[in-house]
Amino acid sequence: MLGFCEKCHDMVEYYIKEKKMTKNIKGKKIEYIGKVAICSECGSEIFVADIRDYNLKMLDNAFREKEGLISVSEMKLILDKYNIGKRPLSLLLGWGEGTLTRYLDGDIPTKQYSDILKTILNDSKYMKKVLEENKDAITDVAYKRCNEALAEIEKDDSITVRSEDKIDHVVKYLLASCSDITPLALQKLLYYAQGFFKAFTGEYLFYNNCEAWVHGPVYRNVYYKYKNYGYNPIEENEYDYTGIELSKIEEEILDSVIRNFGCYSGKTLEKMTHAEMPWSHTRADLKDDESSDRIIEKELIAKYFEDIKLKYNMLNISDIRDYSTDLFNKLCV
Repeated sequence: MLGFCEKCHDMVEYYIKEKKMTKNIKGKKIEYIGKVAICSECGSEIFVADIRDYNLKMLDNAFREKEGLISVSEMKLILDKYNIGKRPLSLLLGWGEGTLTRYLDGDIPTKQYSDILKTILNDSKYMKKVLEENKDAITDVAYKRCNEALAEIEKDDSITVRSEDKIDHVVKYLLASCSDITPLALQKLLYYAQGFFKAFTGEYLFYNNCEAWVHGPVYRNVYYKYKNYGYNPIEENEYDYTGIELSKIEEEILDSVIRNFGCYSGKTLEKMTHAEMPWSHTRADLKDDESSDRIIEKELIAKYFEDIKLKYNMLNISDIRDYSTDLFNKLCV
């Protein structure tokens, strides 16, 4: 990478390092982690336009976070989630038709407008109410698209509610079948069970969302149920493992996951999931220790494990062993 160094009066190679920065905005001190370019010849800071743009973005994110304001990426999620354009959404909310466009271009919304957008993002029922009450403000085409998106969300929510019991049955089966399983290892086995079940059957084992936390994939409700064990094994005698309702193929795939992944510690499984695309892609722009509740999309998990099945020519469920052994040898030997 080359940039102009004023001290050296020449184009020089430079390297980048992170730096804690502060900025006063509207009388408030905003702290954030930015980047600086350092001349490889003399060690002085040099100007690089891309780094300036990156720092402005980080400052904007830090300010919004401190003030509790919605981010640009979250506003884009609203448009995608409800299949609605910037102008129609502005009109539904009774705002100027260019308001959302300005916000997406970087203008910072008021706290009042930000709170409305956050509610819309997180509450599809509220969005449905806004759509029905103000549908005359938008075209029939825009209304139809948004209404269809809301119908799909309602359908998915219904499936998720029905699947809550399924993940509980899977957890029970894993705990009853494994000895000395920690909460960390349990989370990773759930993730591998989901991925390989989809690869071999074409169906999801359960519909609960998986989040990309610092220590790997996590199913939030399961985490809170067992978090008090910390890094200690879950004491299975404290729970009732009767009445587990799983099909034969579900049990067979779970047994294979237990044999081929349950033999490793939670920390080893964490390393494995960190090396895989679904988790790393979802956290691509985050620091290693940065908390996040980003969802690892089910489609991303499905695509990855379907590709793994093809790559390792898995004809039988027992062939999962080839992948787990190869992954372990690459990371831990």
